[in-house]
Amino acid sequence: MAYYQHPLDVTSLPAWQALRQHREAMQDFSMREAFNSDDKRFNEFSLSSCGLFLDYSKNLITTETRDLLVKLAEEVGLKDAISEMVNGTLVNASEGRPALHTALRRPVGERLTVNGVNVMPDVHRVLNQMTELVTRIHNGLWRGYTEKPITDVVNIGIGGSFLGPQLVSEALLPYAQRGVRCHYLANIDGSEFHELSEGLKAETTLFIVSSKSFNTLETLKNAQAARSWYLAQGGSEGDLYKHFIAVSSNRDAAVAFGIREENIFPMWDWVGGRYSLWSAIGLPIALAIGMANFKELLSGAYSMDQHFQTAPFEKNMPVLLALLGVWYGNFWDAQSHAILPYDHYLRNITKHLQQLDMESNGKSVRQDGSAVTCETGPVIWGGVGCNGQHAYHQLLHQGTQLIPADFIVPVVSYNPVADHHQWLYANCLSQSQALMLGKTRDEAETELRSKGLPEEEVERLAPHKVIPGNRPSNTLAMERISPRRLGGLVALYEHKVFVQSVVWGINAFDQWGVELGKELGKGVYQRLTGGNEQPAEDASTQGLIDYFRARHRG
Repeated sequence: MAYYQHPLDVTSLPAWQALRQHREAMQDFSMREAFNSDDKRFNEFSLSSCGLFLDYSKNLITTETRDLLVKLAEEVGLKDAISEMVNGTLVNASEGRPALHTALRRPVGERLTVNGVNVMPDVHRVLNQMTELVTRIHNGLWRGYTEKPITDVVNIGIGGSFLGPQLVSEALLPYAQRGVRCHYLANIDGSEFHELSEGLKAETTLFIVSSKSFNTLETLKNAQAARSWYLAQGGSEGDLYKHFIAVSSNRDAAVAFGIREENIFPMWDWVGGRYSLWSAIGLPIALAIGMANFKELLSGAYSMDQHFQTAPFEKNMPVLLALLGVWYGNFWDAQSHAILPYDHYLRNITKHLQQLDMESNGKSVRQDGSAVTCETGPVIWGGVGCNGQHAYHQLLHQGTQLIPADFIVPVVSYNPVADHHQWLYANCLSQSQALMLGKTRDEAETELRSKGLPEEEVERLAPHKVIPGNRPSNTLAMERISPRRLGGLVALYEHKVFVQSVVWGINAFDQWGVELGKELGKGVYQRLTGGNEQPAEDASTQGLIDYFRARHRG
């Protein structure tokens, strides 16, 4: 029976019960002691694939833990679930759709049938369409209404149409092509549009309207603002097609906006927004780094897809990361997970992974509509190191919550300054080491005495200097950020999220919770603007509407 039709109650499985017992046995487990007693621990709990090296030895695990977690994956039918997803089965049960982001990175010649149709020719047709556009713009052949070449591209989109492309284009800035600057416009806040447009010239700007439905409120409002700005700057309706293209499945709405059919790049229902950077949604990426590098990005993701499908679970990078997350979320009561990239170019990976994880696995019912019987997705948060060390790392080290963390770091910097990168890498390693080792009371007292402090001062300060340690983390290292490695890294987290959804029996590919706020927002807007004088559904919302209307000017 397919996992998405009748998901198992994971808490009733033998492996789950065995993990509960094992958790009790691990109550006093010490990573510090585990490293001291086993000189092969690092080798046992590390692996490399797709240009990435994963050290997961600093976790509250033994080989028995791993065996039990792998057993859990087997009992929930993970192997079949992976096959069903990549082969086009309707794994998105609530919407009756497959989830085929992996098809977007499959090479020419492969075949994948959805509803009796091989979708791969369409995938590569769009890639060819992207190649043609990127080539024309990079060669100065696409010209604006004054016949000047395009110098700036603005991607108008939100959520998955924004976070993934922004992450990748910024992460691969060393691969940026000269002559074209890429910008992103997501928020409906007019201040963002104002700040962006201040530095642009309409005659040399191309807007990409990225919206599968072409009716996402924020994107449509920003597209309309961009159109008005373009016309106010001297552009004409007749030349609008030179400055606006679209990525959408709603061709009619895009054409009605003024975009020519040949400038509309298709989307498919089987690609969710947060999984879509590999599609034409990735146009700003391709324009930023060039089509050859964009295809390298796809190739890196494809390599991770192959690893995910073929590697045994105990040596499978996405599966291991997912199962460790289950271990902490469901058996150690961890409620959040920190993503800590030690690379300036990766500064936005946390935001992308927030959406990927929290929109996918922020669910409280299983695929069949029954209530879950365990905790599901964690809060994803974090930010770039070393900045976080001077902010929220304090909570990681001495707070009362257990917060697992992923450190992500390249070995080589594209912009070496003296010994800065050695210090950056050292900080990354020392933070994960400090989380694991901590500082005992005896060590704290010894340290204070070595500074010549009197005994009463030692006794007063020592409790504040104690750091519990035994806090888990993973370290993902790579030689340097490249399109292939970045593709593998993003695909790694996509698959991690999917594995956890299978374990919990939930649907990682719908997002009904997002829709409610959109629906209610229409009614609030009508009341704000006087289009509906009926009171709001609750006194709080009505009071805030009244506050707005009494003070709003314009």
